[in-house]
Amino acid sequence: MSRVGKQPIVVPSGVECKLDGVALKVKGPKGQLNRDLHPNMKVTIEKDVITVTRPTDGRIDRSLHGLTRTLINNMVVGVTQGFSKTLNIVGVGYKVDLKGKGLNLSLGFSHPVNYPAPEGIEFDVDSKKNVIVIKGMNKEAVGQTAAEIRMLRPPEPYKGKGVMYADEKIRRKAGKTAASGG
Repeated sequence: MSRVGKQPIVVPSGVECKLDGVALKVKGPKGQLNRDLHPNMKVTIEKDVITVTRPTDGRIDRSLHGLTRTLINNMVVGVTQGFSKTLNIVGVGYKVDLKGKGLNLSLGFSHPVNYPAPEGIEFDVDSKKNVIVIKGMNKEAVGQTAAEIRMLRPPEPYKGKGVMYADEKIRRKAGKTAASGG
């Protein structure tokens, strides 16, 4: 059995879970999330506990078991607490401002970059420290948005400039040195 897949998911009070065939709807204080689950996985909802079981020990069923449980758990956590990722912008002249619901980024290009907020995503910006906090209830959308913003100007290894995750360590490289005359 999968160590992750066999753990039950405890549904906190104030959260409703409905299963209609393979479609799961989770509704909580922050909103509602919908997902179609794989038809091989058997999901049971009893009072405030969700369990996921697999029909066989086949390779595909084993791989889907833990994944399905994690996806459902992320939905429950998302509608109760939400998810967030923090990005730091490092570099001389690099800055970020909130423009409506989207971002206006100055990243060393000849023009500012406008990044509109995807549906279900909110931005908190600290302009003085050049920090972006991406918040949302869908973990995948939060991670994808953070990755897209980071790809606008990935951190470079020589000076460490660019957009990076708050907990990311940039491996620095030594620059070129003058050749010895000889």
